[in-house]
Amino acid sequence: MRVFFFAQSREAAGCDEYQLEVAKPVAQAEFWRILVAELPKLTSFQKTARLARHETYLHIDELLNPDDEIAVIPPVSGG
Repeated sequence: MRVFFFAQSREAAGCDEYQLEVAKPVAQAEFWRILVAELPKLTSFQKTARLARHETYLHIDELLNPDDEIAVIPPVSGG
């Protein structure tokens, strides 16, 4: 699974994208558990960031597949 980071999540991850190895579809909670185990500085984004798959925001109950491209999008402010 390719994971792309934007804004503050990019700074916390220390990279623009990351290859996350999962063998089967996972719930979003499991995705975050695996991701923060590998990139602990992303822990604070679990409750605030939205996930998108192939440029579409995910609903909380959607599973993530091993071949997905996932974007971690932190909250945005501005005017």
